[in-house]
Amino acid sequence: VPSTNASALTEFILLGIMDYPELQPLLFMLFLVVYLVTILGNLGMVVLIRLDPRLHTPMYFFLTNLAFVDLCYTTNATPQMLTNLLSEKKTISFAGCFAQCYFFIALLLTEFYMLAAMAYDRYVAICNPLRYSVKMSRHVCLCLVTFPYAYGFSDGLFQAILTFRLTFCRSNVINHFYCADPPLIKLSCSDTSVKEHAMFISAGFNLSSSLTIILVSYAFIIATILRIKSAEGRRKAISTCGSHVMGVTLFYGTLFCMYVRPPTEKTVEESKIIAVFYTFVSPLLNPLIYSLRNKDVKQALRRVLRK
Repeated sequence: VPSTNASALTEFILLGIMDYPELQPLLFMLFLVVYLVTILGNLGMVVLIRLDPRLHTPMYFFLTNLAFVDLCYTTNATPQMLTNLLSEKKTISFAGCFAQCYFFIALLLTEFYMLAAMAYDRYVAICNPLRYSVKMSRHVCLCLVTFPYAYGFSDGLFQAILTFRLTFCRSNVINHFYCADPPLIKLSCSDTSVKEHAMFISAGFNLSSSLTIILVSYAFIIATILRIKSAEGRRKAISTCGSHVMGVTLFYGTLFCMYVRPPTEKTVEESKIIAVFYTFVSPLLNPLIYSLRNKDVKQALRRVLRK
């Protein structure tokens, strides 16, 4: 492992997912297919919602933004990873590493609050259906979508700056397939306590606050559903929330495993596998979850294809 001086450090080496050179071409093909399907699914979702006037409702407005965040999210790490799977020299520049780290945190936080905004939208739709169009006006929807981006990108910048203010002199080899915070902290030979505290506070606060909004929304939704007399009414209410619940479970489940613990060699290894889940699996499955379980989306697709 080359030891480098902080001032001379201009690039990092990314170790990738696993250290089996003979598996690299196979992994390349697998992740390329996953990436292309993810782009197709999310881009398709955005285009379909734009093309069909019947889908111009708050729920699909949030879904468009979720698909856009997923697109950016998977594109932030995947092209670099695919390049490294085929090349001998698995390097990323210092600036490239900063950008990757920044966008990763920013988009992650944006997705937290986008999912929370979607839960609030479902709460209003089911608990206050008569006042839905007033409560979820265009202005309210724009505010609910702008906040996740504004907050995510500002807190992301703060976290990334804290990471890259550290002195890296142990080595420039990152044990990951993208520039992630925990393995970068492991490379530093300066005091990392401020960064580690900031990371735990940010992860803890953002996970718990966004999840609280989601859980409180669903507590009200469940209470309302239980009061609905007709079985058909109950089934309809449950079906509008089903896909969102699945998306939230997938996303938060993997994240809890990853961030709520200090970075050690063992957890960094485990976190690579978990990161595969929310970098690839979550953005890949989201369009499927939201379209396959959704009658409106299926009908819109038929209408667009007919045209």
